Amino acid sequence: MNIEKKRQREKKTVSLMISLYCKKKHGGKQLCSGCAALEAYARNRSEHCPFMETKTFCANCKVHCYRPEMRQKIREVMRFSGPRMIFYHPIMAVRHVVETKKERRRLDKEDEH
Repeated sequence: MNIEKKRQREKKTVSLMISLYCKKKHGGKQLCSGCAALEAYARNRSEHCPFMETKTFCANCKVHCYRPEMRQKIREVMRFSGPRMIFYHPIMAVRHVVETKKERRRLDKEDEH
Protein backbone atom coordinates (compact mmCIF):
# COMPACT_ATOMS: atom_id res chain seq x y z
CA MET A 1 0.00 0.00 0.00
CA ASN A 2 1.40 3.39 -0.86
CA ILE A 3 2.07 5.90 1.91
CA GLU A 4 -0.56 8.44 0.88
CA LYS A 5 -3.31 5.81 0.76
CA LYS A 6 -2.23 4.54 4.17
CA ARG A 7 -2.17 8.07 5.57
CA GLN A 8 -5.68 8.79 4.26
CA ARG A 9 -7.02 5.53 5.70
CA GLU A 10 -5.53 6.33 9.10
CA LYS A 11 -7.06 9.81 9.07
CA LYS A 12 -10.46 8.40 8.04
CA THR A 13 -10.33 5.79 10.82
CA VAL A 14 -9.44 8.29 13.54
CA SER A 15 -12.14 10.68 12.33
CA LEU A 16 -14.77 7.95 12.42
CA MET A 17 -13.70 6.87 15.91
CA ILE A 18 -13.79 10.43 17.25
CA SER A 19 -17.17 10.99 15.60
CA LEU A 20 -18.61 7.84 17.19
CA TYR A 21 -17.20 8.81 20.59
CA CYS A 22 -18.57 12.36 20.43
CA LYS A 23 -22.01 11.27 19.22
CA LYS A 24 -22.38 8.74 22.04
CA LYS A 25 -20.74 10.76 24.82
CA HIS A 26 -21.70 14.33 23.99
CA GLY A 27 -24.85 13.92 21.88
CA GLY A 28 -25.54 16.00 18.81
CA LYS A 29 -25.01 15.35 15.15
CA GLN A 30 -21.79 17.34 14.81
CA LEU A 31 -18.53 17.19 16.73
CA CYS A 32 -18.37 19.33 19.85
CA SER A 33 -15.52 21.84 19.98
CA GLY A 34 -13.29 19.57 22.11
CA CYS A 35 -13.71 16.57 19.81
CA ALA A 36 -13.28 18.74 16.71
CA ALA A 37 -9.99 20.03 18.13
CA LEU A 38 -8.84 16.46 18.88
CA GLU A 39 -9.75 15.35 15.36
CA ALA A 40 -7.86 18.25 13.78
CA TYR A 41 -4.85 17.52 16.01
CA ALA A 42 -4.88 13.77 15.22
CA ARG A 43 -5.25 14.36 11.48
CA ASN A 44 -2.38 16.85 11.58
CA ARG A 45 -0.17 14.36 13.40
CA SER A 46 -0.95 11.72 10.75
CA GLU A 47 -0.31 14.19 7.96
CA HIS A 48 3.19 14.95 9.27
CA CYS A 49 4.17 11.49 10.55
CA PRO A 50 7.68 10.58 9.35
CA PHE A 51 7.14 6.91 10.24
CA MET A 52 4.01 6.32 8.15
CA GLU A 53 5.82 3.97 5.80
CA THR A 54 6.84 1.52 8.52
CA LYS A 55 4.22 1.82 11.27
CA THR A 56 0.70 0.50 11.38
CA PHE A 57 -0.88 2.54 14.19
CA CYS A 58 0.30 5.24 16.55
CA ALA A 59 -0.10 2.94 19.55
CA ASN A 60 2.64 0.69 18.11
CA CYS A 61 5.04 3.53 17.37
CA LYS A 62 8.16 3.92 19.49
CA VAL A 63 8.01 7.72 19.12
CA HIS A 64 4.93 9.33 20.62
CA CYS A 65 4.43 12.69 18.98
CA TYR A 66 1.13 13.54 20.71
CA ARG A 67 1.23 16.06 23.55
CA PRO A 68 0.45 14.23 26.82
CA GLU A 69 -3.05 15.70 27.24
CA MET A 70 -3.99 14.88 23.63
CA ARG A 71 -2.52 11.41 23.96
CA GLN A 72 -4.75 10.82 26.99
CA LYS A 73 -7.82 12.07 25.10
CA ILE A 74 -7.16 9.92 22.04
CA ARG A 75 -6.64 6.87 24.25
CA GLU A 76 -10.03 7.51 25.85
CA VAL A 77 -11.64 7.78 22.42
CA MET A 78 -9.95 4.59 21.20
CA ARG A 79 -10.95 2.63 24.29
CA PHE A 80 -14.56 3.67 23.86
CA SER A 81 -14.89 3.53 20.08
CA GLY A 82 -12.67 0.55 19.32
CA PRO A 83 -15.04 -2.17 20.54
CA ARG A 84 -18.05 -0.38 19.01
CA MET A 85 -16.53 -0.02 15.55
CA ILE A 86 -17.53 -3.60 14.72
CA PHE A 87 -21.18 -2.48 14.74
CA TYR A 88 -20.68 0.71 12.73
CA HIS A 89 -17.77 -0.08 10.41
CA PRO A 90 -17.23 -3.87 10.56
CA ILE A 91 -14.76 -4.21 7.68
CA MET A 92 -12.59 -1.42 9.03
CA ALA A 93 -12.73 -2.93 12.53
CA VAL A 94 -11.69 -6.41 11.36
CA ARG A 95 -8.89 -4.97 9.22
CA HIS A 96 -7.65 -3.01 12.23
CA VAL A 97 -7.56 -6.10 14.47
CA VAL A 98 -5.72 -8.16 11.84
CA GLU A 99 -3.16 -5.43 11.14
CA THR A 100 -2.61 -4.84 14.86
CA LYS A 101 -1.91 -8.52 15.48
CA LYS A 102 0.51 -8.69 12.55
CA GLU A 103 2.33 -5.58 13.76
CA ARG A 104 2.62 -6.87 17.32
CA ARG A 105 4.11 -10.14 16.05
CA ARG A 106 6.57 -8.22 13.88
CA LEU A 107 7.60 -5.98 16.79
CA ASP A 108 8.00 -8.97 19.10
CA LYS A 109 10.33 -10.63 16.57
CA GLU A 110 12.38 -7.43 16.30
CA ASP A 111 12.71 -7.25 20.08
CA GLU A 112 13.98 -10.83 20.20
CA HIS A 113 16.87 -9.99 17.87
